[in-house]
Amino acid sequence: MDLFAEEITSSNQTQSPLADRLRPLQLDEVVGQDHILAAGAPLRTAIEIGQPPSMILWGPPGSGKTTLAMVVAAYTDARMVSLSAVTGGLADVRRIIATAEQAKSRGIHTILFVDEIHRFNKAQQDAFLPHVESGTITLIGATTENPSFEVIGALLSRTRVIVLKSLQFHDLEDILDRALADTTRGLQTSNVTLDEDARRILIEASNGDARQLLNTLELAVQIADSSDEKWDKALNGKLIANVLGGRTHRYDKRGEEHYNLISALHKSMRASDANASVYWLYRMLAAGEEPLYIARRLIRFASEDVGLGDSQALGITLAARDAYRTLGSPEGELALAQAVLYLACAKKDVRVYKASRDVQQFIEEQPDLQVPMHLRNAPTAMMKEMGYGKDYRYPPTDPLGAKRQSYLPDEFAGRVWFSHEETGDHS
Repeated sequence: MDLFAEEITSSNQTQSPLADRLRPLQLDEVVGQDHILAAGAPLRTAIEIGQPPSMILWGPPGSGKTTLAMVVAAYTDARMVSLSAVTGGLADVRRIIATAEQAKSRGIHTILFVDEIHRFNKAQQDAFLPHVESGTITLIGATTENPSFEVIGALLSRTRVIVLKSLQFHDLEDILDRALADTTRGLQTSNVTLDEDARRILIEASNGDARQLLNTLELAVQIADSSDEKWDKALNGKLIANVLGGRTHRYDKRGEEHYNLISALHKSMRASDANASVYWLYRMLAAGEEPLYIARRLIRFASEDVGLGDSQALGITLAARDAYRTLGSPEGELALAQAVLYLACAKKDVRVYKASRDVQQFIEEQPDLQVPMHLRNAPTAMMKEMGYGKDYRYPPTDPLGAKRQSYLPDEFAGRVWFSHEETGDHS
């Protein structure tokens, strides 16, 4: 087997998808990542001198992770090997490392690009450690998931986490214009134009994903070219909308965006911003979140943030959950919206949350203390003789005595976790 058989080779430019053909070849062609690639930025300088560090590229789909890895390799004399964590395994990693060691002995460095690196388990990620440490490989991992959760600490300590931002509207406009103007790497057909409506729909529907933008554009041109109707190379909004078929939303119900959105909903309700609250609710529903998960979070919010501030809140959230179970989607979603708006508008009182949190922490820190004798049950004569229940004051017949009586272990009599004074503090 050839030593460099696994190196990335140039694809057939005439048959590759538009998104592949239009990949930037130089740093100046990369758009939307000025925070890491601006002139004088440390990462750009390291790339330009051919000494890129091992790194984890973290960013949303279509933000340019694979592209940046390929550009990095182009600025070095190293060979680049690509591995997908979706299809590859530990055996592939070991084989690539063995080849990299051979290459190193011949004075050739290896850059290993691992796409979807978060899909590798701990043992698979462990396999990179000694070889990154020794410099056998420069590792470039790409992930859409938060590396803090998905990449082992030992590997994070040997790499730099580079955060790529989602592409903005103007970034996608630049990419779109390049695709239309470049007849070599772009659409490879001349005189294609888009009206303003088509441009807007195409860019907004891409969700900051350059790959999705270019794939949709290319498909629209192919459909127009294959149509029996003669067209004048002008794409309109109706055609783009038909190609899209329905907008999709970027969302991973087990990933960071899931937690980001529920956090935004929770904090908007806490701040009594009803408009933001209902917006985040429907963002989650539109993305396919499980409505009963949202209902469970609303029930929690009713006790945690509203609590005693509005005694109806918990009942309303429970009713909203039951209404959704009865009606399903989409009718039942209106009940969730009603609960969200009620919670957002409700008076907030976190004394229930604070008392629960503080007493749980106190119990963790203190030993198990005996129940005071006057609070103990005395079902047998022997227990009564031992003093169980002695001097207990019965509130209905001795309210004053009952009030003066302590109901905590003797060592902590008078300890306070709950105050009748209302507070909005959530510290």
